[in-house]
Amino acid sequence: MKSILEFQKKKQLNIPISMVTCYDYWSAQIVQETNIDAVLVGDSAAMVMHGYETTINADVNMMLYHISAVRKGIGDKLLVADFPFLAHRKGKKFAMNVVDDFMKCGANAIKIEGAGSTIKLIKYIVESGVPVMGHLGLTPQSVNSLGGFTLQGVNKNSSEKILNDAKELEDAGCFSIVLEMIPAKVAKLITNNLSVPTIGIGAGKYTSGQILVLQDLLGFTKNFNPRFLRKYMEGYDLVKNALNKYDKDVKQKNFPSAKESY
Repeated sequence: MKSILEFQKKKQLNIPISMVTCYDYWSAQIVQETNIDAVLVGDSAAMVMHGYETTINADVNMMLYHISAVRKGIGDKLLVADFPFLAHRKGKKFAMNVVDDFMKCGANAIKIEGAGSTIKLIKYIVESGVPVMGHLGLTPQSVNSLGGFTLQGVNKNSSEKILNDAKELEDAGCFSIVLEMIPAKVAKLITNNLSVPTIGIGAGKYTSGQILVLQDLLGFTKNFNPRFLRKYMEGYDLVKNALNKYDKDVKQKNFPSAKESY
């Protein structure tokens, strides 16, 4: 997928959209050769790549570092980049400078969490010619006010709020909306009431597409096993076993062999 127009086309044709997070050149090269539609350079890089407990520690410089690396390896696939914590709450000038830097660094679109008072800024960014993806439900940057990484939209009032926020995001010009950690029936209702596609993570199968953290689906996060995650390989053990085999070969002087020497 090379354009946000393809998001809309897939929604109209009822063709599911596949997305993964991507944080570095090495993995971007692999993703580039797959059928994955688009990548998100997520602020989850703070957790996955830098070892922080939440996404709050991702700042503009960290995001620019990862956007640049991924752009070099991802080819012409669509690259969406996360607006980091509070970057959209420091005034319009600051926010637009971040947008400018992100796009010049290689992003094709940006993702902003939440709605409410952020709607005005989102509309301004869209009117400035920059595609924006929304994000509702569990918004990780608000983890402290949400009381943790918990399921959202579990009662009538909260589910209706998410639906109303989604409609406002659509009206503001968002080309797509991530729905995170909400009941499948709520995600289905929202998806059916929007003309723009929804991308789910922990939101069931009725969204327009799905996104997972690359390291999670590859099984590199050993002790992370939420209900919504399906691991497509056991990467942690595969890499650990390969390293131990290398260690053994070195210590037994089986590596390098004559074939591997000059």
